[in-house]
Amino acid sequence: MVVSKIEPIVVMKFGGTSVANPERILSSANKVKRLKKLGCRIIAVISAPGEITNELVELAKGIQKKPDSREMDMLLATGEQISIALFAMALKSIGIDAVSLTGPQAGIRTAGPFADADISGIDTKKIRRCLRQNKTAVVAGFQGMNAAGEITTLGRGGSDLTAVALAAALKAEFCEIYTDVEGIYTADPRKIASARKISRISYDAMLKLALSGSQVMQARSITAAKRSGVPIHVKCSFSNKKGTWIK
Repeated sequence: MVVSKIEPIVVMKFGGTSVANPERILSSANKVKRLKKLGCRIIAVISAPGEITNELVELAKGIQKKPDSREMDMLLATGEQISIALFAMALKSIGIDAVSLTGPQAGIRTAGPFADADISGIDTKKIRRCLRQNKTAVVAGFQGMNAAGEITTLGRGGSDLTAVALAAALKAEFCEIYTDVEGIYTADPRKIASARKISRISYDAMLKLALSGSQVMQARSITAAKRSGVPIHVKCSFSNKKGTWIK
């Protein structure tokens, strides 16, 4: 990996499978440590662990058949709060100073309906202060706060959008997306053995894949990346193999 600037900012996003249990959280935290040792300032964007979101949805449906949308966003936002606190603890346990931030604490402003809001802007002051203090900011993906002061969530794959939006706002060197596959493939490698990994793909080609049902990245996050020119590196949480660059 080539770092082209002094102390560049890098956003690293870890999906639910990457933080599903203590062992995986610690493994992901060590990936942050390795990149920080190269001289990077890190913002880690974290999804809810494992199947927590699905469990929260089922819990809500056990109370109300059609749960109130505002209360659902309030409930679902807690999944990422579990992850960020544990991830910050993991970083501290391996010698990396860190602070966990919810979406609203990180300055993420949203607009639009509950459960499917969009990011309207980011006030980066608090995150930049963390970076100046040599702390790794551990930010909850998938959530923000609207103009009325309400917590809103960003829909399926919303943590990808959080990561890309933060990378754009902070003028990050690149954005790493950690998932359970080793990059972008011509088909789902978990279902089709002949699927080939793509080493590099354009924003437009990736957007077509996302819109056709590829679950590796959210379509809105690709559109945001293209608009801001943020390079994205999709990698596997469970190996050190090269992934796929989207740029």
